[in-house]
Amino acid sequence: MGASAVNCTIAVDTMGGDKGPTEFIRGLFYALEELKLDCHFTLVGNQRLLERLLKVGKLEGYSDRINIIHSTQVIGMHEKPIQALKSKKDSSMVKAIALLKEQQADAMISCGNTGALMAGGTLRLRQIAGVDRPALGIIVPSKQNPFVLTDVGANPESTPENLVHNAVLGANYAKAALNIANPRVALLTIGTEEGKGNALTNATHLLLQEIDGVINYVGPIEGFQLFDGNVDVVVCDGFVGNVVLKSSEALFGFIGSTIREELVRNVKRKIGAVLSKSAFKDMKTRLGPDQHAGAPLLGLRGNILKAHGSSNYVAIANALRIAQEVVMHDMIDSIGSDINQTNALTTHCDAENAP
Repeated sequence: MGASAVNCTIAVDTMGGDKGPTEFIRGLFYALEELKLDCHFTLVGNQRLLERLLKVGKLEGYSDRINIIHSTQVIGMHEKPIQALKSKKDSSMVKAIALLKEQQADAMISCGNTGALMAGGTLRLRQIAGVDRPALGIIVPSKQNPFVLTDVGANPESTPENLVHNAVLGANYAKAALNIANPRVALLTIGTEEGKGNALTNATHLLLQEIDGVINYVGPIEGFQLFDGNVDVVVCDGFVGNVVLKSSEALFGFIGSTIREELVRNVKRKIGAVLSKSAFKDMKTRLGPDQHAGAPLLGLRGNILKAHGSSNYVAIANALRIAQEVVMHDMIDSIGSDINQTNALTTHCDAENAP
């Protein structure tokens, strides 16, 4: 059973982001005031600094829902993950993960070192029974509704079984974060014809057909179909997913900067820009990553979410919102049940195809 919202506690590594704890406090204020989150928060970091920021940020009225745990160390963005975890046991990240491990929190969020977060989460929490490797999932905007893309970097080298698990993990995340009862799952490849693709995608396609019913598998899609909005989950290995994610983010930034440059070339364009200001604002909101910030490390026995290192307060607030949603939807229990069914079906398939 999942916790009710008032009983949900989110642990926050406030020291790991590029913008520091000030942005986390702004994000917390936005989450409480604008997004109306009704869970509790445990902030991990420099206690005196956090207490001062909470006072300046006008959050004293929420003191019954905000707790602080002091930490003296911070894991830097460029530190080696395992070495950092061993040498900085009093870091905000390690202590926040420990809260999750000790069931003093229902979810944990960090903007810090991705490798350290993945390694720390995997080592301390371990995978859900039956899951071989965890995967990073992220929500991406499209023409119609946003979709879940997974994996986006946890496992650059994957087996067909890993990708099948990614499909189950992504489908459960779509149910929780996007509120879709029966998400449509697709496999990203280079062609929709039977046999088109490499050995990994072809083998994965066959296995995904075997578990149709556990998930709603609708078949393969190509890159140009990604943003049509006709699917809810797109499955790929971590290498492909990371390239797709970073290329999309870079393209969005390039288009935005090009539009800004062109709109100020002459007086007529400047006037048009002023008249179209609200449209550009809506486009930025719709396509920007801030509304769906926070990529969960799916497949662990605990809810760990990674937000971008440079996340602003809106992105942090939405990461907190997503954390509350995955807790409320019993995502870990649901994943465990679906993984058990999936492994039974794929094992049976392997046995039938054995020589």
